[in-house]
Amino acid sequence: MHDELIKTKLDALYDAYNNPAYIHPDPLEFLFNYRNLEDREIVAIIAAALAYGRVNQILKSVRRVLQIMGPAPLGYLKNASAESLQEHFAGFAHRFASAKNLCAFLLALKQLIQNHGSLYECFLSGYSRKDDTVLPALIEFSRKLHGMDNLTPGHLVARPEKGSACKRLNLFLRWMIRTDAVDPGGWDEVQASKLIVPLDVHMHRSGILLGFTRRKQADMRTVLEITAGFRRIAPEDPVKYDFALTRLGILKETDLESYLRSA
Repeated sequence: MHDELIKTKLDALYDAYNNPAYIHPDPLEFLFNYRNLEDREIVAIIAAALAYGRVNQILKSVRRVLQIMGPAPLGYLKNASAESLQEHFAGFAHRFASAKNLCAFLLALKQLIQNHGSLYECFLSGYSRKDDTVLPALIEFSRKLHGMDNLTPGHLVARPEKGSACKRLNLFLRWMIRTDAVDPGGWDEVQASKLIVPLDVHMHRSGILLGFTRRKQADMRTVLEITAGFRRIAPEDPVKYDFALTRLGILKETDLESYLRSA
């Protein structure tokens, strides 16, 4: 299928599904409860970090963490200590993540904010407009999140330098960098054209069906191949169609292969 026809099809899909009415159930929904950007970026990275497993459990885990942190997550982190976090999140578990992992993750966020002023400024410290994608900045950002002595966020933070597809970190960046009816944005100095796709099962299948990759392994190389395919048809916004494409898999109203073959 030619890129021009793919673009026509995907634009129609975007118009149909890229709508706030389709956000629930998605951890993205929590971001809209926070007007302050510095609170929202904290909520976003927590929601993205926990975005694996069954969606009902994801929403339950994110809701529990945010309820404990209260209406001002930034203020909560600034006043948090290792001891208070251990007390507040005792017994927490989400799939492979333990309370110890979550506390290490929150302490790392606190340290990054102390060192840089915000998560946004931390990310910008490793970002360059000269880079083809956000990957170099993502590698540095992940490294800093793993930088706490004797503490590890474990599975909550992927390691792109090890070849991970980093689906959840790239989902976080999509939420914070893109701005439309679904993605609230706010990180305005980072170009949407540099984003790379959050690769889950639905996006991987879509990339193969669209002819953007033949690779079966869901790793960073596959991510970059699929992103390059989307960049051909949407150079300024290669992640534009991510939400709409995942709705097809979630809502099961049709499948991408049938949709692409339809008139």
